[in-house]
Amino acid sequence: MEKGCRSRIHAEPYERMSPPANPSASSEPPERANGLPTRRTTGIGITLTAVRRFFKTGVEAIAPLDLAIEAGAFVAFLGPSGCGKSTLLRLIAGLDQPNEGSITFPGGPAKRALAFVFQDPHLLPWRRVLENAALPLELTGIGKPERTERALAVLEEVGLADAAQRFPRELSGGMRMRVSLARALVTEPDLLLLDEPFAALDELTRRHLDDQLRALWQKRGMTVLFVTHTLSEASYLAERAIVFSKRPARIVADRRLTLPAERNFSIRSTPAFLAEEQALYEALVRGEGA
Repeated sequence: MEKGCRSRIHAEPYERMSPPANPSASSEPPERANGLPTRRTTGIGITLTAVRRFFKTGVEAIAPLDLAIEAGAFVAFLGPSGCGKSTLLRLIAGLDQPNEGSITFPGGPAKRALAFVFQDPHLLPWRRVLENAALPLELTGIGKPERTERALAVLEEVGLADAAQRFPRELSGGMRMRVSLARALVTEPDLLLLDEPFAALDELTRRHLDDQLRALWQKRGMTVLFVTHTLSEASYLAERAIVFSKRPARIVADRRLTLPAERNFSIRSTPAFLAEEQALYEALVRGEGA
C-alpha cells in the first residue's frame, strides 16, 4: 500500500428504505404474491466493511464503502458511467482486491460457487453451444456424461435445447448471451454476478432475457448482483437497487422496490413501477452532483 493512502474518506449520508436483513439469516422469504410455494434460498450473504479501492495512477474508484446484501437477494447496481460499479463487482468476485477494508460471506459455504456474466458472451467459436455451456464443468474435471447432462438441462432452462449442436456464428446476439448465461448457471452458483450483460441487445430481446433471468432467480434462489445503466431494467428485475455517486463510488440511495414478486410486461406502465423509476432517476441525479 502506498504511503499516505490510509486516510479515511467518510461517505455522505444516503437514502435507505427498509434496512436489509441480516445477510447470514437462513429463513426463507415469505410466500409469493400469487400464492405459489416459497422458493428455497440457496444464495449467500455478502458484507462489505470500509472497502476502498484506488490505483497507482491516483484514481480512487471506490470510497470507503459499507454494504450488506442478504442471501438470495436480487440487487441492481446503478450509477454514472465510470463510477466504480464494475470495479465493485470484480472485488466481490475476487478478481481484484481492495486496498482497504474487507469483503466477507457470513454464513456461506467454505467454498463459494460463483459465476460472472460479462457484457460480451465470450463464447469459443470452434465449440458447439453444448460444449460452450459445459466448459466450466470440463475445466473442473467432471466427466463427459455428467457435464453433458447438466449442460443440456441448463440449456433447456434458457430455451436453447434445440440449439445445442449449433456453433456461436449461427446464433443471434440474444441467443449467444443466453449461452453465456447457461454457462454461468451450469455450475449451480450461489452467487451470480452480471456486468451489463444485455446492454448491446435490442429492446425486445433485452426484455425477453430480463424475464428469463428473473424467472431463473425465483426458481434457483441464488444471490444476484446486476450492474445496469437502465432504470427500467433495474426496476423490473431487482428487489433492491443501490445507486452510486460519480467516482469515487459512494452509496447515494439504497432502495427496496415496492413491486409485486410476480412481474410481467404490463407492470412497466403501472403507477407503482413508474414511481420506482422516478425515485431511481432522482437518486442518479443526486449521484451526479455528489
